[in-house]
Amino acid sequence: MKMSFPEPHDHPHDSEHDHPHDHSHNEQAAQKEQILKQILTPDARMRLNNIKMVKPELSDLVEQYLIGMASQGKMSGQITDDQLKQILLSTQQPKRDFKINRV
Repeated sequence: MKMSFPEPHDHPHDSEHDHPHDHSHNEQAAQKEQILKQILTPDARMRLNNIKMVKPELSDLVEQYLIGMASQGKMSGQITDDQLKQILLSTQQPKRDFKINRV
């Protein structure tokens, strides 16, 4: 019995299907950047961009948190570099918070 696998060129609509998604993703990214420019000082934005290169999942988490806070109107003014450091520390806290019980 011969098994056949679909060839990549059997689905030309797949490549066309990806473009609209990419486009809306780029728009969302641009919109996110715009919001972050408004709510972060230049130093804080630079720090967040540096983190994005090393730990993209951490920067995404912090960006979502910041945008959530901004959209709820819970921010007064821009987030400074020091405030961003505090937010970063608070997001990383649970990972280090473990106890070793010796019996």
